[in-house]
Amino acid sequence: MIASSQQRAATVSHPALSNQDRLEMYYYLKLTRECDNAILRLYKQGKLVGGAYTGYGNEATAVGSAYALEERDYLLPMHRDLGAHLVKGQSLRNTFLQQLARGESLTRGRDGTGHYADPALRIYGNVSHLAAMIPIAVGIALAARMKKQEAVVMNYIGDGGCNVGDFHEGLNMAAVMKLPLILIIENNQFAYSTPTSKQYACQKLSDRASGYGIPGVTIDGTDVVRVYETCRKAVDRARAGDGPTLIETISMRMHGHSAADDASYVPKGMVDEWKKKDPIDRFERVLFGDRILTEQSKRQIEEKIEGEITGAVEYALEASYPPGAEAVEGVYAP
Repeated sequence: MIASSQQRAATVSHPALSNQDRLEMYYYLKLTRECDNAILRLYKQGKLVGGAYTGYGNEATAVGSAYALEERDYLLPMHRDLGAHLVKGQSLRNTFLQQLARGESLTRGRDGTGHYADPALRIYGNVSHLAAMIPIAVGIALAARMKKQEAVVMNYIGDGGCNVGDFHEGLNMAAVMKLPLILIIENNQFAYSTPTSKQYACQKLSDRASGYGIPGVTIDGTDVVRVYETCRKAVDRARAGDGPTLIETISMRMHGHSAADDASYVPKGMVDEWKKKDPIDRFERVLFGDRILTEQSKRQIEEKIEGEITGAVEYALEASYPPGAEAVEGVYAP
């Protein structure tokens, strides 16, 4: 059985993970992977237009980081962080309505992927200019403090996006004002087709934190428990008023930038090496070894996920597109 969101809220505030927490994290890892597979199938069938992006290989970073948050906290994820959306409470129905640009979606069919806001869950999805989200996250953190919400803001950026001016300006302001911000650099080896060796000269991107006078740490982004524990510490620090933390997670983008990208620029053998550190397989072995997961409970989780995704996809496919007459409503300022 997977814990309810209410049960998780009661345990997630403590850094020690229970066996039930670890099973739920496993569920979210698997759910994220299968959601991505469903999105790719819809794209290949011509039922989903626009970009189709996956977090294959990045699931542990997305799930582990968001699992450290509470309901009052804000989430500003990127296009490979579907797992963070799901952990924060986003429904599968909303996820696929959004992907398929239906009229019932959170953007009323005006956009797809993660380009949406859900104020009820305090999720503010990505814009295409990813680094531009950082100053927005800083503004939310400042507003939260002014309102005495005791809320934390978690934002993500890639290894490419952290080389943009918004990164420096936003993180510097957050550091100077000691705002409750956690910024996660998802270092997945490529910024579209540009390898990290051609992006920066420092050894670790987290070393930049010292320039802002804040803590910086680099961790294995395929280890979901390590990600959670690191982010939990950063969340507690931010909530206590001690300011932001910069966290660099190391993983591998196992697919191309999007479904339209064949990733032919990736050196041969590199993906095969990283497959050995698949975050789901890795955590599954740990759970089996600790006798928390059994073959029977694994099948139950897989069947649960299959049923949930099938139901959400079928509902979204049957939903209507927005009427053409409403196409520009809410898009342009009056």
